[in-house]
Amino acid sequence: MRKMFSFIIGTLLGGLVGATLALIFAPASGSELREELRMRFNAFGAEVRRAIENKRLELQDRIEILRSGQSK
Repeated sequence: MRKMFSFIIGTLLGGLVGATLALIFAPASGSELREELRMRFNAFGAEVRRAIENKRLELQDRIEILRSGQSK
């Protein structure tokens, strides 16, 4: 669980740094840049939600295995 938390924090910080650098060095206009960042942020958020859901399902499966007394 600690590794997952570290991964999520690192991913969020990486996204923040990337967004900041994009704002500083972008050749596009402000409105174009904001739209691009909005789209990327939404895609990133969807990816994070998918990863969380996948991990949740994996953990549920493991819990069921442990409860039933079976081993892998």
